[in-house]
Parts: sequence; C-alpha cells; structure tokens
Amino acid sequence: MDRFEQLAAALRAGCPDLELREQEPMSRHTTFRIGGPVRLMALPKTEKEAQAVLKTAWELECPPFFLGNGSNLLVADAGYEGFVLKLARGMDQVREVNRRLVAGSAMLLSQLAWAALGRGLAGLEFAHGIPGSLGGAVTMNAGAYGGEMAQVVTAVTCLTRTGELETVPADRCAFSYRHSAFSDGSRLILRVEFSLPQGDPEEIRAKIEDLARRRKEKQPLEWPSAGSMFKRPPGHFAAALIDQCGLKGLTVGGAQVSEKHAGFVVNRGGATCADVLALVDQVRERVLRQTGVELEMEVRVLG
Repeated sequence: MDRFEQLAAALRAGCPDLELREQEPMSRHTTFRIGGPVRLMALPKTEKEAQAVLKTAWELECPPFFLGNGSNLLVADAGYEGFVLKLARGMDQVREVNRRLVAGSAMLLSQLAWAALGRGLAGLEFAHGIPGSLGGAVTMNAGAYGGEMAQVVTAVTCLTRTGELETVPADRCAFSYRHSAFSDGSRLILRVEFSLPQGDPEEIRAKIEDLARRRKEKQPLEWPSAGSMFKRPPGHFAAALIDQCGLKGLTVGGAQVSEKHAGFVVNRGGATCADVLALVDQVRERVLRQTGVELEMEVRVLG
C-alpha cells in the first residue's frame, strides 16, 4: 500500500462522509479544460472535514495541492501523481458579521460580487468577471480594471498544516502583484472578511454590467482558457508586446494565441498541455528576440 492508498484509507475511516475521488480527470476542474488524472482528490464540504483532511495528509507526508476553480492552472497531460484538496459546496456561503461581509473561499467571484450588490455594498464590482474562486483570488491577489483583493480584504481565516485555525489580518497577508502570504500553499484559506462601503445598488449593478460588457468585447470568453497567460512585465503590457510581434492567431495543435486578445492562449478544441507549453515557448522566444522583454507565465503548471 503506497502513501496515497494509506491516505485514502485513513480519510475514509476518519471522515466517512468525505467525498474522495481517485484518478479524477483534472480537465473537469480547470477552465482550460486540459489535464490528465490526479491520483487522489478530496472534496471537503465542512470546515471540520477540511481540518481532518489537512491534518491527516501532512501526517502521512502527502502535501495537498489546494485547488479552487482551476482558472489559473494548466495541468500536465499525464496528470498529477499527488493529492488535491478542493473545497466543495457548503464552503461557499456568505453572511454578514458585525457589518462585515464574510464569504467561504469556495465561492465564485461572480457570485460574491452579486452577493455584495444584494446587500448594497460596493467595491467588488471588479471581481465579477474573474473566473475564479475566492480562495484562489486571495492567494494570488487577483485583480482587474483597477481593483484587486488587497483593496477590500480585511482578514483571512485559514488552516495551518496541523489543522489549527488562524486568522490573518490584511496587513499580514503580504499582498503584492499576483502574490500573497498564502502563495506558498502552506495554509488553506477557509473564509475571507471584507470591508465594503455602502453604495447605490443601481450604480453598483451598472458598473458590473459595464465591466461585463467590456470583457465580452475584448476577451475570448467563447473559448476555454486560463485567463491572462503572462504576468505584466515592468513598464509594458504582455498583450501589447505579443500583438506587436504579430503573434495573434499563432497556433500549436489545439492551442492558439487568441485573435481577440493576444494575452490569452485559448483551447480551440483538443488542446493538450504540451500544445500550450510549446506555444508559450514560441511566444516568449519571439517577444524576447524582437523586443528584449522576457515574459513570465502567470498561469501555474501542475504535474
């Protein structure tokens, strides 16, 4: 019995209601719709289950990879010989506590923006079109259209490796560009507290709808992708550099540099991880050769 079989057995014994999946195709869990099977996946639906899973996984030396909506992730075609922890429904609730909005980390950002609107709270309009979950968004300090998580988060409640609850105030979250104190994967985000000002619901709705319209016009939402493929280089915009080099429409297998937005690599059908990485290599090489700027992937590769 290997360590993953031991982990599965221990979790089934200790958490009989926990959902466990073996050899689960990761293509079902990424917005790229790419990726082979993961050896073991746990989907806890309560904080108690998440605590037990985390504690057991570290005790058995099976470090978990925390998966949100898979919107910034590219998984290898061979899959991932590891353990994935994905918070399930039940960990996506929202409530108000002491006039602060508190949301479970499995909540999608689009749902979170609507929940804030429903309470007349402003400040999360930018998040509506980001296709991720709250936990992943806080981990990478996701942002768009001038807004980012660092501007609205006041505290993050998480689990340590030993399953202990910890509340981290915003000033200790170490937010920076596409990074936070949680980026090392050592703590599992459970819920997030926000400080949001009261606003006019009609104005909030109008802003959400305006940003949604702008995204639809400019981004290739009709194809699976992982969002922006590259980080913003200092003093430049990745999409502008790629466009400048004439790379829109460049294709490898089923992967293509979007013809609508050069910063996106899209899955035009049947794209593999190998296709995407080969295309990324070509883009980086051409941009470096023609502009002298080295692009860095924003999308994480697993496996």
